[in-house]
Amino acid sequence: MTDSMKNLTTIIMAGGKGERLFPLTRDKAKPAITFGSLYRIIDFTLSNCLNSGIRRIYVLTQYGSFSLDQHLRRAWDIMHPDLDEFIYSMPPQQIMVSRWYRGTADSIFQNLNLLEAERPRHVLILSGDHVYKLNYREMLAFHLRQGADLTVAAVMVPRAEGSSFGILKVNGAGEVENFLEKPQDPPGLPDNPDFSLVSMGVYIFNAGVLVEEVIKDAKNKTSKHDFGGDIIPQMVERKKVYAYNFQDPASGAIRYWRDIGLLDAYFKAHQDLLGAAPTFELFDPDWPMRSRPQLLPPSKFITGGMPVTVEDSLIASGCIIEGTVTRSILSPGVRVGPDASVEDAILWDGVVIGPRAKVRRAIIEDGVRVPPGFSIGYDPQWDASRFHLTEDGIVVVPNNAVMEG
Repeated sequence: MTDSMKNLTTIIMAGGKGERLFPLTRDKAKPAITFGSLYRIIDFTLSNCLNSGIRRIYVLTQYGSFSLDQHLRRAWDIMHPDLDEFIYSMPPQQIMVSRWYRGTADSIFQNLNLLEAERPRHVLILSGDHVYKLNYREMLAFHLRQGADLTVAAVMVPRAEGSSFGILKVNGAGEVENFLEKPQDPPGLPDNPDFSLVSMGVYIFNAGVLVEEVIKDAKNKTSKHDFGGDIIPQMVERKKVYAYNFQDPASGAIRYWRDIGLLDAYFKAHQDLLGAAPTFELFDPDWPMRSRPQLLPPSKFITGGMPVTVEDSLIASGCIIEGTVTRSILSPGVRVGPDASVEDAILWDGVVIGPRAKVRRAIIEDGVRVPPGFSIGYDPQWDASRFHLTEDGIVVVPNNAVMEG
């Protein structure tokens, strides 16, 4: 490990309520919900850390913390404290103040005792609810080369889509001149005016600067105590803030990053995993994604004299399929009964689709049992009377749903 990595403290912010993903986040922390069959969303950030050589990680939790603590214990109890490796789950300590976290910057302010104990030179701050592959070691090297006080990872999006994100306005050298939260007319890049730079919620701070800024922000009664809305815009005027453009250094191609804070974005991100050449590749030996090992038997396909078809899908261990599965993602232990049909769907752990049942364009939470002959995703008005329906018409079935055949 290089000296710069030894002097790096890594903090993952994972306490958000994820209200826009309701009902999936009804009783779970957003970073702890299922994604990609057998993963949890936070697994992608943690896998990035592991693949970048980072093995000392603090995870700041708050809402639905038990679901996340449970996953961290089951899937990520792989560090060796005697080698100074750890993943520590940190709920609000209420040591410095008697309150919950009020925002991303406040969560750091309330844990300044960690930085005081570690005395790092740099602090890597991550979100636990995005899907991407980023080598944080390379980003730190960029931060050091630029002599930056703060480096913000950023990804290019077409300007027409930029109004949904926090946008970084940069000069030709990549230095941030302004931060704009969901602007109606996003600024383009100096060398590529048809694209804007979106903040990925990944930051590297010089530790002294971070401490100074969050203390100052904590005293500001009008602040929302947020990095994007408050800290970064104020620092741009006084400090050296750079954007780390998340693109392939050889080809300049835009790399994959998804904020899956909305149900429709969550569904579309799953579609990115499918196909012969998926937009986001899980089968990457050079950048493996880790999750909880599953002690389940292999999946099996039972014809029983009736046709069984599986097309363009991800199937986890322990599944039993006796019907048709098309462009879908099945988590461990799912069962699809005889003559049942699952199309463009995401099924969480242990879902049972009864014989002759039909499911289309749906997200179904763990343990749900769809009765024989039941239909989901074929009649929007009927679906909306029983379940949550997204703007794009995706049916969301929570695990406490009651269905009658």
